[in-house]
Amino acid sequence: MELMDAIHGRRSIRIFDGRPVEQGVLAQVLDAATYAPSRMNSQPWHFHVASGDARARVAEVMAMTTAYLEEYIDALGPEGVEHAARFYADLGAAPIVIGVASTITEDCNEARDNAISVGAAVQNVLLAIHGAGLAGCSISSPHWVRDRLGDVFDLKDGWEIVSLIVLGYAAEVPHGRDRHTDVVTYLT
Repeated sequence: MELMDAIHGRRSIRIFDGRPVEQGVLAQVLDAATYAPSRMNSQPWHFHVASGDARARVAEVMAMTTAYLEEYIDALGPEGVEHAARFYADLGAAPIVIGVASTITEDCNEARDNAISVGAAVQNVLLAIHGAGLAGCSISSPHWVRDRLGDVFDLKDGWEIVSLIVLGYAAEVPHGRDRHTDVVTYLT
């Protein structure tokens, strides 16, 4: 698959058929993350892969996020909140959940650099998932239950979960969405 085809073709999938993902494919996907750029090659990330019972524990914790969705009813509308609640209830039946952890820092510059680096690693994972014929979705809302997720993923001191990636085989057909076209300003 050509790079631009992967970039244009990748979609966030939130409904999976539950089939297991081969360990070799999963290893390739995670290897892609390690090639993301980071400030001075700091690689401020760690990926915690949950399947089976561990995945079920992650889903239990994420189901608690529905208590926080009411805050977003004005933005999402009742149907959007209901859709999000259904997804969080079982994470779309994704067989694999990757907890993306990053180092904790009080330094504002380092925190920004870490966020950019981790975002690049997450994008590499999402593109590798797509390239392997799988589907996935990055979830940036686990901050509501970050401490509980830290317990489930058995995080070391100095680390926190900043995102989750659910992945597996799609049970929905992805649809494209319009892209903003006014996002570039050229200066000469």
